[in-house]
Amino acid sequence: MTTTTIERHECAAPAGFGRRKVSPRACIIDGKPHLRTFLADTLEELRFVTSECGGVEELSQRILAQQPDMLVVGASVGGVEAARILDVAGDAGFRGSVMLISARESIALRGILHHGLERGLTMLPPLTTPFSAQMLRESLAPLLPQEPPPRPQVDVAEALKTGWLELWYQRKLDARSLIPCGAEALVRMRHPNWGVVVPSAFLPDRNDPHFRALSEFVVARAIADWRYLLDHHGPVDLSINLPVDFLLDAQAVEDLCAWIPTHPAFGGLIVEINAAEAANHIDAMIDAARRLRLHNVAISIDKVGADWPELMHRAAFPFVELKVDRAYVTGCADDRLKRTVCRRIVDLAADYGARCTATGIESRSDYVAAHEIGFDLVQGYLFGKPMGLKKFARAATTKSLGTLE
Repeated sequence: MTTTTIERHECAAPAGFGRRKVSPRACIIDGKPHLRTFLADTLEELRFVTSECGGVEELSQRILAQQPDMLVVGASVGGVEAARILDVAGDAGFRGSVMLISARESIALRGILHHGLERGLTMLPPLTTPFSAQMLRESLAPLLPQEPPPRPQVDVAEALKTGWLELWYQRKLDARSLIPCGAEALVRMRHPNWGVVVPSAFLPDRNDPHFRALSEFVVARAIADWRYLLDHHGPVDLSINLPVDFLLDAQAVEDLCAWIPTHPAFGGLIVEINAAEAANHIDAMIDAARRLRLHNVAISIDKVGADWPELMHRAAFPFVELKVDRAYVTGCADDRLKRTVCRRIVDLAADYGARCTATGIESRSDYVAAHEIGFDLVQGYLFGKPMGLKKFARAATTKSLGTLE
């Protein structure tokens, strides 16, 4: 019997979670911690709230306490124990769905599916290993609530007060060796009803009185996260994004300098500012960069594009980095105009003694083009999406990705 046959005859039709207004919850049951971690990371990207069980002994309490919508039974769980898990779930009044992960299709797998159906449980089509994170996403996507993004914007003051905000990290890599060279911090909101919310749904207007508080949160959290990474991974050079208005505020700059760690492993903090905003206040930003670098803080100019000539012919250029707008990097392998703009910005950075970073690299061809143009650093989905702090700390960021070359 094929897997397709199993799905057709033995699995109840997926009964989605409905139009829930909270994130769905999943409990992962597997005896191997690294498999539970992989599944938890993938499910959290789908906005699940996850919990973990090492075996059947913990399950009843987890179901009663957390009321999960789905149980994920991992591949290391044997047939007898899997049947016990389904019995415990049924006895505890579990009414959600069950997904089995198996090393292969087998008699035992079919037996577990039948047993679950006999207990009145909703059994989802099983996943056989090896499977990718994308395959898991595709299997579960129909079960997720199809809700529009939150409107109106989520109140930032409430988010700051309740602790919904966090920083996610996307690594930067040396363009030649593909060795990790730090990471950019990106603010996210983990809303209890909407799950992970993108910045466009909650970033306030620059005139909003809470904009300063949000910037202070980013600085403080990045410093705290750096200490976490130091303990769990090793020192990582971090970049954060701040508005130019923050750096125009003398008290804010003084506070920023006071927050910088004095730990000998701290290599410094990079503050990325928008190129268009920087161009409007270029003299003030040059002055700020000069003062901040004495406090182990450097300024990077982000989203540099067609307006790059405005940065030319400066007697002083104390900025550490130019980051080319992703609009000019993505697809530059096949677009002569984009390649020309990228090359001019790379040359400009070199003239000033600054490094140049290509953002938004999503394909191997764009990476090859960026390498040929002469970028110092690269960043983009080809090398990894932004991820939460703990997942970033677990990632093998010290390994080269040289096979992409």
